[in-house]
Parts: sequence; structure tokens; C-alpha cells
Amino acid sequence: MRRTAHRIGLIGNDLGGSLSPALHQAEAHALGLPDYSYERIDLEGRTDVDLGQVLRESLAQGFTGFNVTHPHKQAIMPHLDEIAPDAAVIGAVNTVVLQDGRLIGHNTDRTGFLAGLRRGLARDAKRATVTLFGAGGAGSAVGAALLDFGVADLRIIDTDAGRLAQLKDLLTVSLGAGQQVSTGTPEQARSWIAASQGVVNATPLGMEGIGGTPFDTSWLAADHWVADVVYRPVDTKLLRDAAAHGCTTVKGTEMLVEQAADTFALLVCTAPDRRRMRSSLEHLLAAV
Repeated sequence: MRRTAHRIGLIGNDLGGSLSPALHQAEAHALGLPDYSYERIDLEGRTDVDLGQVLRESLAQGFTGFNVTHPHKQAIMPHLDEIAPDAAVIGAVNTVVLQDGRLIGHNTDRTGFLAGLRRGLARDAKRATVTLFGAGGAGSAVGAALLDFGVADLRIIDTDAGRLAQLKDLLTVSLGAGQQVSTGTPEQARSWIAASQGVVNATPLGMEGIGGTPFDTSWLAADHWVADVVYRPVDTKLLRDAAAHGCTTVKGTEMLVEQAADTFALLVCTAPDRRRMRSSLEHLLAAV
């Protein structure tokens, strides 16, 4: 029987600035869903968090599904009953569906980022070599999406050697003909950016309260395209600097709307209106 009441929880840290609750609730209202809520489950400041306990307590309170954000996209996986192929292949979960009493992990960041790239870049945008910063939960999804986008030489930079090795192993399994993945340290960033057509930030750097950029933006040139997964602020320092260099830029809001729409469809089993969700996000951003 199809569920008519939906109580969705966003699990993450420092969620006060998240626009996801308002974005999802606006679409539910537009669709006329009578019993829908999307609430923050903010774990900021809690040490040694037991995500299994968080899930159990939330289910007991009536939650019917979850979004998962930084820094729990990988840590939550052992606490689920099943991992869908779209999440297993990249080792990260951002959506948890409750189905017949079982918690099933999915990932819509991959499809969301890919759709955002396709909206933000020309169809003939060069993509032979791309440098990606960040090998965490978001980086895993973005790396897979870049390979889906047709990147032949994907170069991933992170300060955590263990995460780099894990992500390389995951992505290597699904490489297509002529594709390769390399991993490196920040010391290699300058030469790798010079050899790339695109540069992507999948780290928290640039977020409100964190700031900064993952590399020295003076290394950018006008023939680069630059994408950022950060959406608050919309115009991160990375994107502002890239635009000043003449680069084509893709904002984090593109990924946000596309992954939110995919997540909404999974959790509610109703197709959202993506154009309307983009409009809702514009109104939300104008109000903050």
C-alpha cells in the first residue's frame, strides 16, 4: 500500500543553513501532499555518534525516510539493511528509503551532479582531463558522475591517502574503455590543473563558516571550466575567482536541485517538477 504520510529527516552536522527542508516542503505543498514534513536531525556537537541509534530513535518517532549529508554519507552505510547499486558502486549514501520495514541506501548525488553539469556546460565542453578536489562522500559521487560525463583522465586530490585509495578502487571497477583514475596530494595540484580542462571542488571549502578554496585560484586560466558542489554561498570564492579569470562556472545550486528532485521521487514515489524546484530555490536564496 502506498504511503500517504511522509516525515523525512535530514541527518548531518551544522544544518542551520540548509535550504533542503524548505525546498522539499515547497514542492510537497505544490503537489498537494497533505501530510508531509522535512526536518533537520542535526548531530553537530555530538561526539561518538551512534548512527544506528539515531536511525532507530528517528523511526520510533515516525520518520519515514532520510536524507544524509556531510559528514555521514559513508559512516551510515553499515547501519542500513541494504545498499542499492547506485550507492554501493561509489561507497556513499545520501538517501535512505524505508521499504517494508527495511532501510535501503541510495545515492542521488551522482545523478544530480551529472545533470547539473549537463545544464551548466556546453555539450561540446572539453573534458579529456579533469581534476577533482575531495575524495569523501560527495567526492565519490562527483567522481563517478565525471566518468559518466565522459572524462577520460580523472585526477583526484585529497589530504587523506586512505580515502583516495578507497575511492580509486571503487571507481576503477566501472571504468570504461580509455578511462583512467589517478590520485594525488595537494602538492600536485598546480601541474594537474594546468593539464586539465575542468576543475571541480567536492570539499567543504568555501561553505559559509569555512571559506577558502581548495587550491590557489591564480592557477586557473580562461579555458578552464570550474564546478563547485557548495551552494551556500551560491557564488563561492572559488567560483568568483574562476569567473574573474574568464572560466565557465557551474554552481552548486545546479547539483542541489537535481539531486533533491531525484531524492524526492525516491522518498515520496511522486515525480517532482524540476523547473518549479529551481524557481523555489531562487526564491529561497533571494530571501536569505
